[in-house]
Amino acid sequence: MTAPADPPSPRRPSVPDSSSDPASTPDPEQPDGSASTRTATATPASPRSPENATPGAPKNSTGRSTGRPTKDERARAREDRARKRETVLAGAAALRRQSFAAGMWATKAPVWMWPALIIITLISLVLRLFRLGFPGRLIFDETYYVKDAYSVVNFGYERAWPENADASFNAGDPSVIESAPEYVVHPPLGKWIIGLGIDLFGADDSFGWRFSVAIVGTLTVFLMGLVAWKLFRSAFFACVAAGLLSIDGEHFVHSRTSLLDIVLMAFILLAFYLLLLDREQVTKRLARWAADVDHPPAEATAASAPDPDSASASTAESATTTTATTATAPTRGRKSPAARRADLINFGPRLGARPWLIAAGISLGLATGVKWSGLYALAAFGILVVAWDVHSRFRAGVVHPWLGSFLRDIVPDFLKLVPTALVTYVATWTGWIVTDGGWNRQWAAETPGWWQALPSWLDWIPSLAQYHYTAYSFHVGLDSEHPYMSNPWGWIVQWRPTSFYYESLSQGDLGCTTVKCSSAITSVGNPIIWGLAPVALLIVLAAWILRRDARAGVILAGLAATWLPWFAYQQRTIFTFYTIVMIPFVVLALVYCLALLWGRRTPYPAFTPRIPATTAASPPSATATSAEATATTATSPTTATPAEATAPTPPTAQSPTAPTGASSGARRRLRRPPWPLLARRLTVGLVLVAAVLAFAYFWPIYTGEVIPFEAWNNRMWNVTWR
Repeated sequence: MTAPADPPSPRRPSVPDSSSDPASTPDPEQPDGSASTRTATATPASPRSPENATPGAPKNSTGRSTGRPTKDERARAREDRARKRETVLAGAAALRRQSFAAGMWATKAPVWMWPALIIITLISLVLRLFRLGFPGRLIFDETYYVKDAYSVVNFGYERAWPENADASFNAGDPSVIESAPEYVVHPPLGKWIIGLGIDLFGADDSFGWRFSVAIVGTLTVFLMGLVAWKLFRSAFFACVAAGLLSIDGEHFVHSRTSLLDIVLMAFILLAFYLLLLDREQVTKRLARWAADVDHPPAEATAASAPDPDSASASTAESATTTTATTATAPTRGRKSPAARRADLINFGPRLGARPWLIAAGISLGLATGVKWSGLYALAAFGILVVAWDVHSRFRAGVVHPWLGSFLRDIVPDFLKLVPTALVTYVATWTGWIVTDGGWNRQWAAETPGWWQALPSWLDWIPSLAQYHYTAYSFHVGLDSEHPYMSNPWGWIVQWRPTSFYYESLSQGDLGCTTVKCSSAITSVGNPIIWGLAPVALLIVLAAWILRRDARAGVILAGLAATWLPWFAYQQRTIFTFYTIVMIPFVVLALVYCLALLWGRRTPYPAFTPRIPATTAASPPSATATSAEATATTATSPTTATPAEATAPTPPTAQSPTAPTGASSGARRRLRRPPWPLLARRLTVGLVLVAAVLAFAYFWPIYTGEVIPFEAWNNRMWNVTWR
């Protein structure tokens, strides 16, 4: 017996050939195989059949269309996609223009902030001048910079000193200086600033050696408060930032030791502040432009108005079409008002002279005139300016912010920043240029080369270039061992701080009352500030990535300018005290996190316009009055800071309209915040109190006080600090 055969599977009817007669085609579905009658309309023609093919479409050898779009079709499709994309971009930009405003940049500091910052600065000055002359001898790298400072203020360039010249200089006798020039590897500006104190108090006064850096360090405390105010628009946290900088151990020690790094930090921080002023000016300029561009003058509107007979499109569609002009570079020649308006909407306005940017270039040139590491800040801040310009144009409602910034910002910004810094840097070498005795000053005159074609008054140019080449070779080849050399990876936690001065004393020496005493000056940061620094850095990085907070981005830019370049010198002899330049940005990162922890009673800062809460029963006049009061409260110079801002109270059953205005806001600010918010603010207060107590505890090893050895040892919290 065999298995039954499988039933035949049904076959799909084939499409009849157009060349055969449909009526005589047998239907495979008929069991008898007879032909079924079909009309020509029973099977519709294929969309790509020869009779329906697009004229000019590519065909195969049988005359059928290949189904691929033609070149013209592809071009039209690309144009349609580009037009739709431009329409979407233009619509989104129009929405951004409607909501764009100067925001926090338009707020003014409360009056009480200025005396508060002045008081903090004066306290910092007193602390830095207290026993500034101790020790009465050169310590650490003062042996280079103080003696070189004396030389430049007296001779215009650095002269050589004999061996063991420190003993004579400490005794107040600098006459042992030689007439031969000294080869130094740092620009002269920092030594000129140190020399001002020496010239004022005399070379025999150790107080005068350090006076200039103490003044510079004190001024940076006040400047820190200004920077924090511009970034956070909170007077309270501006004072917090200034206070934290003033009690940081590394900043305090550098403000009492004649090194170049505190001067370098001051100019970089000043440049950062000037960039914030420039950003304030740019934002206000763009806010005015955004308010005016959608309301062109009457004559421009009349010139660009469409024919009434053909004006069937809506006003919004017409505006979108005008805005979505193809993104091409502005052409030369005279343009119509409508074309100029479309050009402005597409690429944005020109930003004008920007004097604060020029001033920032001068400050960065001065920073480079102290130490070459100022070049890192110049490069990083230049990138920051470009990125910030693009961001500002985007927020202001420019359709193509990148292209607009490229066409209208990059070249002018470069010319205002980099050449200005270069000219300023060269000017810091004036003393070496106008004298004849500086090291390598006569190199061009004594060495044959193409520079001999230059006039004699320009021979300093090749000589200075050769000087820089030799100094650069020294810097990149510096790899000698040092007991306090450190790696940049450990800087953020002060892994290996630098000891500037240490004396082991016996009983009876300098007031020592125990068997063994210590007198030390250690450049170690405040443990509270630097202990929280890694956490603050991660939070700021997350805020920049996740929240796209521009304030977090600029803080990271400052850290990148002052910290990241040193990772390229893993084998070079470098020290933790170089972190003095990055301390302001570490403090800003910590203050940023403290402000987040502090919180607000409402989710909106004081400078954000708010819509008052009303009910349907509220009369129109009351609603208008409430709105005016709220707007006045939101934009008043005396409004609460972002951390203290309050919102209008929602309506209650007893009150149809919530009370608003300055008096109501003042009462709410006096009211105790909710318990969770109160706990967060108490935590901020505990951090600040702990930082002050830590500064007081480490005071003896910041100032060189004579303390028992056990007391010094107890302050070495890490074995790497010894």
